[in-house]
Parts: sequence; C-alpha cells; structure tokens
Amino acid sequence: MQPSTDTLPIEPIATKRWVASANGEVARVLLSFLATAGLFYVNIMPALISGLIEGLGFSNRDAGLVGSANIYGAALGALTAVFIVKKIPWRKTSVFLLLSLIMLDGLSTQLEQPIALIITRLCHGCLGGMLVGIGFAVISRTTAADRTFGYLLTVQFGLGGLGLMYLPGLVPVYGTAPLFIALIAFSLITLAMLPFLSPYPITEQAVEHKHYRSPKNIRLIILSLLSVFLFQAANMGIYAYVIALAKHHNLEMGFISSTLGAAAWIAICGSVLVIFLSLKFGRLLPLVISILLTAVGTWAFHYSQLEWVYWLANVGVGVTWAFAISYLLGMCSEFDNSGQMAALGGFASKMGLASGPFAAALLLKEDNYELIINIATVALIIGCLIVTIPAKALDRRQQKINASN
Repeated sequence: MQPSTDTLPIEPIATKRWVASANGEVARVLLSFLATAGLFYVNIMPALISGLIEGLGFSNRDAGLVGSANIYGAALGALTAVFIVKKIPWRKTSVFLLLSLIMLDGLSTQLEQPIALIITRLCHGCLGGMLVGIGFAVISRTTAADRTFGYLLTVQFGLGGLGLMYLPGLVPVYGTAPLFIALIAFSLITLAMLPFLSPYPITEQAVEHKHYRSPKNIRLIILSLLSVFLFQAANMGIYAYVIALAKHHNLEMGFISSTLGAAAWIAICGSVLVIFLSLKFGRLLPLVISILLTAVGTWAFHYSQLEWVYWLANVGVGVTWAFAISYLLGMCSEFDNSGQMAALGGFASKMGLASGPFAAALLLKEDNYELIINIATVALIIGCLIVTIPAKALDRRQQKINASN
C-alpha cells in the first residue's frame, strides 16, 4: 500500500549530524531565518527605496513600484505555497529556492532600468514568497507557534536594523549593489542552517484536522486574514517612504539612519515580549492594545519635522508592529496544524506589505505624505475592530481546552 501524499514530506536525517530539537529554542531561531530569507528585503525596504532613488535616479513612483512588484510576487509565491506545502519535500525545495534567490539578487546588482528591475524583483518575489510560505508552514508544526513567530520578528528587526544603519550610507559610493549583496549574504547563511533542522513531518493528527472547514471557522479565518492584510498594508505604506518622509522635512541622513537602526533594534522588545508572554493573556487584549498604539504612532508621523517625534514614532511603531504581527500570524496558524492556514496568513501578509507601498506610490504624487499617513491610521483602526472577532473566538476555544485539561 502506497503512503498518502499528505505524509510524504518526511526526510531522513543522517544519524551523525547534529540536529536541533524540533521544539527547542535553537530550532525556533533556525526556522526564523528560513521564514525570513525570502522576504528580508522588506526589513530594509526604506534603504532599498531610497537607494533606487539616489543611486539610480528613480522617481518616487518607480522606486515604489519596484518594491511593490517584489512583494506582490511574494504574495503570489505564498499563495502557491498554500497548495503545495503538504505534498513537497520542504527541505530540498528550500535549497532550490534559496539558490534561485541568490542568482536573482546577483542579477539585480547589474540592472539600472525600472522595468528590468520590476520584472526581476517580481520573479524574485514569487520564489521568495514560496520559501516564506514553506517556512510558515513548518513553523505551524511546532508547539507554541506564536513564540516561534516572536523569534522570527526578533531576527527580522535585529538584522534589518543593522542593514538600515549601514546600507544607506554605502549607496552614494557603491550604488545599489550593497543592498542586493546583503540579501545574498542572508540567503547563504540560511542555506548553511538547513541541514540542522528536524524533518517536521505532517502527523496523521494534522492531516485529519479539518475543523477549520466549518462555516463558522471559515468566517473567522477570513476576518483574521483581513486584519493581517490591513495591518501590514498600513505599516508598510508608511515604512517604505519613511526615509523620504524625513528628507522631505529636511532631517539629516545621519540622524535618519541611526533612528531607523535604533528603532529596529528596540522593536525587538516587542517580539521578545511575545516569546515570554505567549498566550498568558490570550490574544484579544494584546492585539487590541498593540494595534491601537500602532495607530497612534503612525499619526505622530504628521509631526516628523520634529526630530524627537520622528524618533519616537519609529521606535513606538517598530515595537508594536513586531508585537502585533507575531500574534496575528500565530492566530492564523491556529486554524490547522498542517501549515496551510499559516501559509495563507503569509499570503495575506505579503499582499498587505505589497499593497501599502503600491497605494502610497500612486497617492504620493507631490510629496503628499499627510494623505498616506491618514489612510494608514484609519486602516489600522479598522483592522483593530475586525481582529476582535477571531481573537475573542480563539481565546474562548483556548479557555475550554485549558478547562478540560
């Protein structure tokens, strides 16, 4: 009798090779790199957008479209991952995808025309999004996925902060090449980590886990995905142009770079807090508080001409962004254990990350930053209202499970 294709992604591990414990802290860090490699450019997006404008002379619109194409491609890749994560050998597929990303990043260092970069980054995004979808799916097979997503955001903001501090200063001297070389380096590091991960097979329990298909849960899933989309779109719409916004208000580049780097590192506090809190206070209260605080921080960008406000807004939004998205992605993964819903959450995240800069690129025109700040703030408030329904439902479900135990 042939085994079910749902249980095929079980890969043998050489007995002499050290492998991280499947649900240990080291494994969570390694999985964080895997789920970040395909989308690390998002964490240095301000440097990428600013680098294209300064290094290659792109307009605000063209630079924004390059970034959006990269993330829209990632959304398509993440959607593809939803349908294949249960049927592929995830480790071998990840190796192929990482090597492909390295090749496309290398090609990007040689391109100088907007249309060529848009097409190349769209292809890069498709492969990278698939890799992230696979990473999210594997993370959902660990215990306490929220904690693993906390590690994920810690890695993203920590290394992203490093990139934002140093990469913008290299662009005037070396052009855009350092931006893409940084992405190549990250992919190479992730490639070296893959052999030390456990196989993370799909268990029979996960294969038979079908409760998410009920009409009630489908509604909760849709609301969860919509809240992820709005949260990511609002944040990235501002974040992609946060350097240009500061320059619009005549802030110095040295101050801007140090602010963004420090903000990204301080934002680690948000993701680390998720690691320690996990579900101690449920999901509803942490999500509502953090998303509303994100809205307040976003509104504060109206006063970016004041250095202390610009610094505080970046730091505050960074902390609440890292905190809230960990819970939002963990909430999506809660609806099944095979990884499909986690991958679908990744798709919603990518669509939001792409749509924010895309909408901003179309609306910005004559440096109309006030408009995109207002739209982002409203989107966050709407997302906060939407997320209360699935978060409350999952909290009640968790309380029943705890009571039965």
